[in-house]
Amino acid sequence: MTAQPVLVHTREDLRPARDQLGGTVAVVMTMGALHEGHAELIRQAKKHADHVAVTIFLNPLQFAHGEDLSRYPRTLDDDVKICAREGVSLIFAPTPDVVYPDGEPGVRISAGKLGDVLEGASRPGHFDGVLTVVAKLLHLMRPDSALFGQKDAQQLLLIRRMTKDLDFPVDIVAVPTVREADGLALSSRNTYLSDADREVAQSLSRALHAGEAMSLHGPAAVRRAARDVLVREPLALVDYLVLVHPDTLEEVPEWYRGPALLAVAAKVGTTRLIDNLPLQIGPEPA
Repeated sequence: MTAQPVLVHTREDLRPARDQLGGTVAVVMTMGALHEGHAELIRQAKKHADHVAVTIFLNPLQFAHGEDLSRYPRTLDDDVKICAREGVSLIFAPTPDVVYPDGEPGVRISAGKLGDVLEGASRPGHFDGVLTVVAKLLHLMRPDSALFGQKDAQQLLLIRRMTKDLDFPVDIVAVPTVREADGLALSSRNTYLSDADREVAQSLSRALHAGEAMSLHGPAAVRRAARDVLVREPLALVDYLVLVHPDTLEEVPEWYRGPALLAVAAKVGTTRLIDNLPLQIGPEPA
């Protein structure tokens, strides 16, 4: 019989529950509406620690006015079942008044310049909200490692920078993007897509793989191949399609050879989707 994880909702209940976990602990932070991508994060976390803890918290700080906070799916009962199936030891599922007992925090962590580009340009303040809650949850959960998905590449980069710059004693582990059978990157927001929207949304991953296929030929060839796929799908309203350095998020020049990130964001129907692929531009170094 699958052991049930300990489910707590308050700081007062979290402290003893966390203290009872012996050995090392890895945390997977989520906003709920768990899917196979989250399950893979949990499976990978089990390889890094003796226990896995999951946080389920829909963070209001990272949603701008007019974004989809109110309609974001809330499925705690199903989330707990997935956690139990995957062998999670502890679930922390607080409400906003637990995480922010004095209301919106007057002091927040700034994402800096890296938080102002790509997703940050379209969603001002988003990454400040992300980093603030991640920092708070790291303090509360006290993990040895924390696992995040490569699909949110900019978020992953910023969390790594924050933990390094501010000396958080935690190892940040990246987990490759999990995709559905049709290539669509798994996301809780995929539930918003109609059948017709899903067909349109597949153009994002097709564009990325088309660019990847041209990676030996340089940045211009990568960008052109990816762009050619997207221009044939007018119902995907592209926000950005970029080929950037994975550490600086700056566009790579034509002469560049080395690791890069091909990233795309687009609105399909009423849903904004993001996706990316890490690439090696030019031949692998000897």
